[in-house]
Amino acid sequence: MKTPDEITVLVADDHPLALEGVRSILEKVAEIRIVGEVQDGNEIKPMIVKFQPRVLLLDLKMPNLDPVEMEKWVRENYPETLTLVLTAHDKDAYLANMMEAGAVGYLDKKLQASQLLSSIRRAARGEFLYDKEQIERAKRWREKVTAIWESLSKRERDVLQLLTEGKDNNRIAESLTILINTVEKHLKNIYEKLRVTSRTEAVHWWVEKGTDFRT
Repeated sequence: MKTPDEITVLVADDHPLALEGVRSILEKVAEIRIVGEVQDGNEIKPMIVKFQPRVLLLDLKMPNLDPVEMEKWVRENYPETLTLVLTAHDKDAYLANMMEAGAVGYLDKKLQASQLLSSIRRAARGEFLYDKEQIERAKRWREKVTAIWESLSKRERDVLQLLTEGKDNNRIAESLTILINTVEKHLKNIYEKLRVTSRTEAVHWWVEKGTDFRT
């Protein structure tokens, strides 16, 4: 049975060595109890439903996981579960998206054991753990992405949306009732504005950066 001061933690990471390392740190602390360990994104929701942990310690890169959508689901359905990101991917895009989704902290896997424990305790108390540098990084990234998005015309946004749905130029032209040449011109403009050189890179930009602009 959970005691009043106990901090329950669900650890989500698909790397066995990482799980082992986190476990070895947390198991030494009396007030922290690991209620589960998962290595696949599909396992996270059932474990949260079952255990309702106080802290979800979440790696960003796992099979079957969209971390932003997962965090939004947690916030909507289990607001008492607080998410701490623990990742080796310290990119501005990931930081900004997880911050906006509602994660209470974004931790680098290089941190010391004492820092991890402190972060879990602070998260459990309801604190936000972002430092000034992280907040500034997220702000600059969002401003840059917003500026790029706003530089796209309405038609270019439509073409980009269809591109990410896997439609080729012919199907894009049919969907928008425009000529193939017009589609190609739009794609050229999109690539220039996104600073990419291919369809694949444009889709990647949309997946990584377009979260707030999807309709």
